[in-house]
Amino acid sequence: MQGPLSDIVVLDLSRALAGPHGAQMLGDLGAMVIKVEHPGGGDESRGWGPPFVGPQGDISTYFLATNRNKRSITLDLKSEEGAALLTRLVRQSDVLIENFRTGVLDRLGFPVEHLHELNPRLVILSITGFGHDGPEGGRPGYDQIAQGEAGLMSLTGPSPDEPYRVGASVADLLAGIHGAYGVVAALYERERTGRGKVVRTSLLASVVGVHSYHGTAWTVGRQVPVAAGNHHASIAPYGAFRCADGVIQIAVANDAQWSRLAPLLGIDPATPKYAVNRERRAHRDELIADMERALGVHDRAHWLAVLAEAGIPAGAVRTLDEVYAWEQTRSQDLVVTVDHPVLGPIELPGSPLRFDGAPPAEHLPPPALGQDDQAVREWLARREERRPAAGVEERPGAGAGPEPGRTAADAAQSGPRVPEGAGTSGRQAYLANAEKREG
Repeated sequence: MQGPLSDIVVLDLSRALAGPHGAQMLGDLGAMVIKVEHPGGGDESRGWGPPFVGPQGDISTYFLATNRNKRSITLDLKSEEGAALLTRLVRQSDVLIENFRTGVLDRLGFPVEHLHELNPRLVILSITGFGHDGPEGGRPGYDQIAQGEAGLMSLTGPSPDEPYRVGASVADLLAGIHGAYGVVAALYERERTGRGKVVRTSLLASVVGVHSYHGTAWTVGRQVPVAAGNHHASIAPYGAFRCADGVIQIAVANDAQWSRLAPLLGIDPATPKYAVNRERRAHRDELIADMERALGVHDRAHWLAVLAEAGIPAGAVRTLDEVYAWEQTRSQDLVVTVDHPVLGPIELPGSPLRFDGAPPAEHLPPPALGQDDQAVREWLARREERRPAAGVEERPGAGAGPEPGRTAADAAQSGPRVPEGAGTSGRQAYLANAEKREG
């Protein structure tokens, strides 16, 4: 894989959503990600659906969402053989990601202290539901529970009496994003210190960490924010408004924008109750009624064109099929195509990051369970032959080494390698080329 982290090896012991999403983000940045799964069925998200796809109707689209750019191996971590292979992998990795309940990794024989004995340069990302310590530190947590406990549901929905779960699993996804962010920071620090650190986050921390102005409304203003439906708690007009044939969004963030919008709706912008944001917010219900009375005369297409011409931020409310068909979405490389070993070419949501001057990234498809068992073992044996265990003799600042079959000398002589094919045939061709390079 090409990218800023192309010399980084990530050992992904996580499952479900938070950890796998963070690991996938690192894979999108070029890291080699080895996904470790239990041989009895693997990551439980392989069984989450519908939808299920494929000839046998047994491939979860949920699993496909967060496991691209990974290689899957199966290990029984409770067995001597599994523990021995994990030990070897730890010695040769830069990052380990886990989201076990607090204490599980210890009981498996891999507490943090032992992991750093095996590899002092290892960065460990540990994700929990509610934190690693504190009065409820050992408590299990899923996204649904965390959204409620962290206050997010109280901010979402039509009214304070009807708390709603956010449609996407944002507590999980934010934990993965924050975790990946922490890993990159720890890798950067390792360049100075030569040692890895433990990065800890949780679903609770990740939601509280984005409370933003809702949080300060309480911590400073001593006002408890509540659900306000599709309208902003502090800014007006800023929300969803009904037209003749449906809903559009309008966001007016300052008085200059309001002075351009109001005449379009037959409203005097200088009316005292609407002249400034503070008054507009105080009279928000009345303002919404006045606006929707005018908006209801024409359809959405009319108003979106008029508002665009006036420079008023406005937009449609799209369904997901419309989002992925939208030319703007595709122009930003937000849809990637991979060659799945069973499904063939499929489209997946892409990385939100683009790097100036970098060619479009090539991506590995989400792997079948244990698909890379043999390939990873062969890569590990070769890697152990050509380099010491990480942290034993390696100087601070040295990279952890390229992905399977590619030595540092190869990289220096040939520059960035041609990206491998995405599907099974691509993996086989890549491994064959790797063998030739290693002689």
